[in-house]
Amino acid sequence: MTGHAILELPWTAPPLSMNDRGRTPGARYAHARRVAEVRGTVHRLAQAAQLPRGLDHVTVQLHYRPRDRRRRDTDNLTATAKPAYDALAAGTKAHMAKPEPIIHPAERGQGGVLWLEITWEAK
Repeated sequence: MTGHAILELPWTAPPLSMNDRGRTPGARYAHARRVAEVRGTVHRLAQAAQLPRGLDHVTVQLHYRPRDRRRRDTDNLTATAKPAYDALAAGTKAHMAKPEPIIHPAERGQGGVLWLEITWEAK
């Protein structure tokens, strides 16, 4: 059995970035809260989508279409992707492939959008 799902994320820009440099205790706590928010949100969206459990292999890829044409780097999406992937992997023994995130071209008049594409295989 194979399947496919798209989880539309509620953020218009990545809530976390590799460029965040929190050196103070307050900044570290704020970062930890954002990580927990991403994990919790993705977990709830996966439950609402009724994604199957007990899968053999899952591929998850983060997609981002920014609101403008400024230069962006897929490396910075890793900070948002990691807790999202962790939320999907929680409680499963499936192997998970995580291809590099994709940044799509901005579309005039459209806001930013993030989503996860998930494909799976089960025997």
